[in-house]
Amino acid sequence: MIVYAESSAVLAWIFQEPRADAVNEVFERATLVLSSTLTTIECTRGLRRAEAAGRVTAREAEALLAEFRSLAEGWDTVEISERVVLVASAPFPVEPVRSLDAIHLASARVAGDRLGDVAVLSFDERVRANAVALGLGVLPPKVC
Repeated sequence: MIVYAESSAVLAWIFQEPRADAVNEVFERATLVLSSTLTTIECTRGLRRAEAAGRVTAREAEALLAEFRSLAEGWDTVEISERVVLVASAPFPVEPVRSLDAIHLASARVAGDRLGDVAVLSFDERVRANAVALGLGVLPPKVC
């Protein structure tokens, strides 16, 4: 199973939210995990925001960032290429779509065009609805 890891799910895993177990299960079953360079930016910024808001200490933020980087080392990265920009700029089946979500959806679609069946791992309902409408799978099957 090829999985595109979108930031909402990865952040749930990083912060060990109740939904993190569902993310772990998907990662364990995946034969290949893909993510965008955007995922790295969003997850790093999410940790920085959590630190600034006092949700985690600087030491905790660095430990979580190291854990994320360790996990993500095994992933293939979908760059924000001209093709991704073109797909992200086009209309989506379920509008409105925010710019960063459009980049995630376009990255998953471009990867799917190249690799075959790709499932989007996301907890964002609009991302999930668009993934289905674009012919991509969604994971987990039900949002926790």
